[in-house]
Amino acid sequence: MVNLLNFNQPQLAQWFAKQGEKPFRAKQLMRWMHHFGVHDFERMTDIAKVLREKLAMEAEITLPHVQLEQVSNDGTRKWLIGADTANSIETVFIPEDDRGTLCISSQVGCALECTFCSTGRQGFNRNLSVAEIISQLAIANRSLRQEAGYDMLPAGERIISNVVMMGMGEPLANYDNVVTAMQIMLDDNAYGLSRRRVTLSTSGMVPAMDKLKEDCPVALAVSLHAPNDALRDVIVPINKKYPLKELMAACNRYLEKAPRDFVTFEYVMLDGVNDTVEHAHQLVDLVKNVSCKFNLIPFNPFPNSGYGTSKANHMRVFRDILMQAGYVVTVRKTRGEDIDAACGQLAGKVLDKTKRTATRIAIEAI
Repeated sequence: MVNLLNFNQPQLAQWFAKQGEKPFRAKQLMRWMHHFGVHDFERMTDIAKVLREKLAMEAEITLPHVQLEQVSNDGTRKWLIGADTANSIETVFIPEDDRGTLCISSQVGCALECTFCSTGRQGFNRNLSVAEIISQLAIANRSLRQEAGYDMLPAGERIISNVVMMGMGEPLANYDNVVTAMQIMLDDNAYGLSRRRVTLSTSGMVPAMDKLKEDCPVALAVSLHAPNDALRDVIVPINKKYPLKELMAACNRYLEKAPRDFVTFEYVMLDGVNDTVEHAHQLVDLVKNVSCKFNLIPFNPFPNSGYGTSKANHMRVFRDILMQAGYVVTVRKTRGEDIDAACGQLAGKVLDKTKRTATRIAIEAI
């Protein structure tokens, strides 16, 4: 049976049309599935009983299984969600005083091999479906509502106010499914998030960035992590295909349609690798023609990473150089580290089709 969570509203309207139903049924069902979080057709009281019975025979609204839910000492939550019998993904909720941010995965593993990222070390298995992507928001909503004592949230209230496509995987490598899922997030009959409150983080897939600005321009974050091509080729290997000059030009093109007037550059601080005074000055020169802000991220260690976290005084000097050049700079507070939910730590369970993990273990054994 077809899982209706795979459809945005226009696609759902087309599906209903094939069943001989009116397009407005799509709006009704979107509200029940996403806005109210009701997945039992029998509870959809404004839909005729005959149609509810037909839907139960021909379709389903099915969430993946939650294998584990963990809560950090700082309130961060992580869900381990089964993608299939061999694979699982991770989703993280970060509560703050003025917002609640959900970090969503787009792939089982990641094929890009960024050297500082635990997910990349796991290898890659497959893309997530639209249903698997949007289900992460549904699962988190359900869990947080239950804890707050709500079956359905009162009108106007929202526990999850922001979504970031920054979990496992490179979102733009799963373009069609990610865009469809984000369209559901933005739909007023679903989650009703504004484009400013949905952020996509990419390592720099330039052609897909250009496509995204036309199809679904949301807030953009770019995983930069190095101020020159020689270093970024090592840390973020996709740079060999789309070097920094091309990436900066793509950022400027994206800003023509973006809901924010800046790009956020994410920069993981690696001790002695990319955190020197010289690197900071190179970074200022690199972005001088791009409207941007910086998010400096302390490296979160994982076994055999080969990297260390930048020293606090090095991070302060690095930050001050950027700020003196006129840039807004935030230093990300590490959240959820005690449950491996911090940036770069998401690993899940990946049956690696790339054989990357086995190859690395063999090389390390030599």
